[in-house]
Amino acid sequence: MTQNQEELLDVLKTRFEENMHRHEGIDWADVQSRLEANPDKLRSLQAMEDTEGEPDVVGKDPETGEYLFYDCSPESPKGRRSICYDREALEKRKKNKPENSAMDVAAEMGIEMLTEEEYRHLQELEHVDKKTSSWVQTPERIRKLGGALFCDRRYDTVFLYHNGADSYYAARGFRGSLRV
Repeated sequence: MTQNQEELLDVLKTRFEENMHRHEGIDWADVQSRLEANPDKLRSLQAMEDTEGEPDVVGKDPETGEYLFYDCSPESPKGRRSICYDREALEKRKKNKPENSAMDVAAEMGIEMLTEEEYRHLQELEHVDKKTSSWVQTPERIRKLGGALFCDRRYDTVFLYHNGADSYYAARGFRGSLRV
């Protein structure tokens, strides 16, 4: 294990211990053991951390036994904002193109963009995106028509909205998930 991986594990352990309400009944030693056996997952978690996503365990899949990590930062991760939804939207945009797309960045990081259901689960654990918003996975029928979905929390309520997939804003990024 490299020094960087050990430092990341220390950060993740501290965050895990400071936020036990996100993962009651889960033991850090079990999570760490799984992480140490999967260095590719550590790379993805490092990318989540580097882009200020503050990844943390939010549950365990009862069928597969995989631990679920989500970005738990208070606002949409700073290092993943001002990007449109996907590659198709990026290529169709004629002027003022963003640097990248949420789907491409997620793939490069080895993570999945949160679904609406996962986003709502996160909001049950932490009230996030009070000033920002986050793209969420969009059903193909909506995407085919040029749209994409995003969520945020306002007025103590989680809202689901639509926008053109090619739109991008300084306050909109995306949150990811990783199974380990």
